[in-house]
Amino acid sequence: MAQNRLFAMWRLCIYNGLHYVVSHPERPIVNSVIDLHCHTTASDGSLSPAELVERASERGIKTLAITDHDTLEGFRQGRDMAEKKNLRLIPGIELSCVWGGATIHIVGLNMDVDSAAMKEAEAFQLKARNERCELIAQRVGKKLKQDICMDSVREYAGSDIVGRPHFARYLVDQGWVPSMQAAFTKYLGSGKVGDVKTSWPELEQVVRWIVDAGGVAVMAHAHLYKMTRTKLRACMSDFIEAGGSAVEVAYGQMDNNQRGQMTTLAKDMGLMGSCGSDFHGPNRFGLDLGVMPAFPKDVTPVWSLWQ
Repeated sequence: MAQNRLFAMWRLCIYNGLHYVVSHPERPIVNSVIDLHCHTTASDGSLSPAELVERASERGIKTLAITDHDTLEGFRQGRDMAEKKNLRLIPGIELSCVWGGATIHIVGLNMDVDSAAMKEAEAFQLKARNERCELIAQRVGKKLKQDICMDSVREYAGSDIVGRPHFARYLVDQGWVPSMQAAFTKYLGSGKVGDVKTSWPELEQVVRWIVDAGGVAVMAHAHLYKMTRTKLRACMSDFIEAGGSAVEVAYGQMDNNQRGQMTTLAKDMGLMGSCGSDFHGPNRFGLDLGVMPAFPKDVTPVWSLWQ
């Protein structure tokens, strides 16, 4: 009897290109064949672009967008493996910006990666990141009374996109802190000397880059922003006015209530929906490629533009 009840909790469904197993009616879990939000070593992920594409293929994903932070290198480096695996790789990027004093992330999908707009976007974001990194190195180095070698920190990143986790690994290997956690607790975490804000562009500029490059601008993980309902809708209105056309309605770290809120937001504001795991690597948050809540049936999927 118990076994029958267990089997009754699971059912296989197919909708809009998504194959998912509903483990419980309160929180349907997806094993999707489409994942439009993930990261590689080109930014803050732990798998190389080729490794990530190979993993996606093994998990049965058919359409993938590598959306590394502020760079298209993940897409560029993953193309050959995607072709070998017969996997459709969509050009993608996750651009940081500001709106109303808050940092917002916009995912760009299916852009012309060689366009002037994308070249401008990558150059601007890299400059902003480099300026921030130099300040982090100066402030943390002063606190430690040590010289921090930025060339060495960049080696941990393996790319031009350097973040605080790379500084943390550098501090550990130099023997200045015992662990990554200690590095953040003492020097890099919120409110510490290494907590340096980046001079990101305005939301309107980021959306314009994506649209000018022929892509689709998607508001990423809007359910995670610490905004009132009124403020979030004001942000979404400005996003739409700038040319944005979609919002993530199925996301790796999203419960059923949050999915409902994002579904309502999409429908009320006439937006398409996107989906993505926000996968950064194995064993991080218990997520994997393609794992997310079920895509809502009453929202137009953004990938309908490419089919």
